[in-house]
Amino acid sequence: MTFRVPAAVLLPFIGTALGSGAVFFLRGEMDRRVQRALSGFAAGVMTAASVWSLILPAIERSAALGAFSFFPALSGVWAGVLFLLLLDRAAPRFKTGGSMLAFAVTLHNLPEGMAVGAVIAGWLYGEGSFAAVFAFSLGIALQNLPEGAIISMPLRSCGETRLRAFGKGVRSGIVEPMGAVVTVLLSGALVPVLPYVLCFAAGAMLYVVAEELIPEMKEGEPGVLGTVCFTLGFTLMMTMDVALG
Repeated sequence: MTFRVPAAVLLPFIGTALGSGAVFFLRGEMDRRVQRALSGFAAGVMTAASVWSLILPAIERSAALGAFSFFPALSGVWAGVLFLLLLDRAAPRFKTGGSMLAFAVTLHNLPEGMAVGAVIAGWLYGEGSFAAVFAFSLGIALQNLPEGAIISMPLRSCGETRLRAFGKGVRSGIVEPMGAVVTVLLSGALVPVLPYVLCFAAGAMLYVVAEELIPEMKEGEPGVLGTVCFTLGFTLMMTMDVALG
């Protein structure tokens, strides 16, 4: 377990770093078909993980509330959605180069790291499997690949050296493992409200899926690539969670 937890915590950060590394190899933007496929797959994984790894365990953990066992899930999901909605309004994600873009994406990455920490905390307290934790972290890592490139490539086009543009892209992802570690360390104190925390993470992830990933997987020329990859990610995550949970 001592090795598996750090591995899951670092996956999203590695995704950001790899995406930022595109500045060393690409002169233009990431191929749109690749980006749509990654976005669709990540959206499917994160949607399934939100249901099987977060919402359903939270409802089961709230069984003592009887007919109101849905309340922690309902309020937690809405809290996560509204938190990211307010965050997006406070720091809009510009699609052009500059330090503001890196700052906005850094803020946006923090709740994603907290979501990974919440899933790990749930697993540590008997909710779900490590396979679900790994798949959830992998889904965020895949989403972070184009995000890292979105930061480093415009910075390069604005005159930054490749190394500095890469460094700023990497730094934008550092908050994710930090958020995950803090959430895991506080998990003992959060046990009484763990259902709310799990569903807060689910709401944050569903917001990312609806607001970013689904539009990205459909952007550009019409086709079913994004939909197929979404279904692939969803069914893969569902299978892993049910079979290994």
